[in-house]
Amino acid sequence: MVEKLQSLRGMIDLLPNQVGRWQRVEATARAHFQRAAVQEIRTPILEPTELFARGIGEATDVVGKEMYTFADRGERSCTLRPEGTAAVVRSVLQHGLLSQGPQRLWYAGPMFRYERPQAGRQRQFHQIGLELLGVASTRADVEAIALAWDLLAELGLTGLSLEINSLGTAAERAHYRAQLVAFLEGHRAQLDADSQDRLGRNPLRILDSKHPGTQALLQQAPCLAQALAPESQARFAAVQEGLTALEIPFQVNPRLVRGLDYYSHTAFEITSSQLGAQATVCGGGRYDGLVEHLGGPPTAAMGWALGMERLVLLLAQGSGHADGGPVPQVYLVNRGERAEAAALAVARGLRLRGVAVELDASGAAFGKQFKRADRSGAAWALVLGEGELETGQLRLQSLRGPTSGEDRLVPMADLEAVRAAVTA
Repeated sequence: MVEKLQSLRGMIDLLPNQVGRWQRVEATARAHFQRAAVQEIRTPILEPTELFARGIGEATDVVGKEMYTFADRGERSCTLRPEGTAAVVRSVLQHGLLSQGPQRLWYAGPMFRYERPQAGRQRQFHQIGLELLGVASTRADVEAIALAWDLLAELGLTGLSLEINSLGTAAERAHYRAQLVAFLEGHRAQLDADSQDRLGRNPLRILDSKHPGTQALLQQAPCLAQALAPESQARFAAVQEGLTALEIPFQVNPRLVRGLDYYSHTAFEITSSQLGAQATVCGGGRYDGLVEHLGGPPTAAMGWALGMERLVLLLAQGSGHADGGPVPQVYLVNRGERAEAAALAVARGLRLRGVAVELDASGAAFGKQFKRADRSGAAWALVLGEGELETGQLRLQSLRGPTSGEDRLVPMADLEAVRAAVTA
């Protein structure tokens, strides 16, 4: 017996009864970005490994532990993209888009990280992201956060919280890093194992530790806000004023950091109380040094990404039921050799006229086909049997509402009349 194949761990299938909610999120995001004059960009799933090693930072957990990296047949080191920002910046630089002025871009697609699968996060996961390149004003920070907040609200999410922080400049972070390392080295024994490992590689990530003992110790640690110069403090104050003016509620979290090296100044996360420990739905911030780090000119930039799996999980909890597939307007019931051949032409003709038609291809008895028509959710059944074929008349029967059960005859040659009847 041939062994049945299974998907790889952390790589899940999206089945037809799940895809509907994903499509609605994507359609809402597309319309949301169009209203804000943000253009879509699509980059390859596979990129040179150096892009992420340089862009994200070799000391990060993503590059050091989580990337899917391999050598292709040309002995080039390739990586399945673990995030979208570095790939977008690479594309913008490669095609000279910055010469055309500031770029307002969004993307959607799969990302890959080799980490422990959990609710709302798999090894292949999906993101929708925004990148505003060439915009230095704090208004860009506020607009980016507002676009994320309003998109989640438009999708119907409630119970969300926005946390913000300032990471300052690279020089300010380096000064703070030295202070933090000196403090933590003196209390190394009180750190959890992961934080001890990060102390020599990426100590700022310790601030994001969920370990209770480490969190208690951090209450005594130096605070990043105290290391910010007056200019950075004023900038962060302007971001807060902008959010307040838009009536977007927020909390300042001085321990909030992002896991990638390219962030500076504004950092933010939008979380949900419904997701447990892995509560972040959307996160991002300013990354003014990344473009130059990848070989471009000094360029201000601000962006974010939201996780589709967590977002869809929240939407499913909110609705209390699973989504079905697309609902046809018409279910075409047909039986008999000649009638079945004609039914295919009728279904095609109606679809070309913009009518959603599900064609029953089972050849089952009319009674069974009508039961399937009712389960499909269609408002109308269109019946074509040998008798209808002989008279050249289609029978159109209402399946929903106060007219349920009523039917009428429509000339088979007048599909426009059928379209008008079912779309009225």
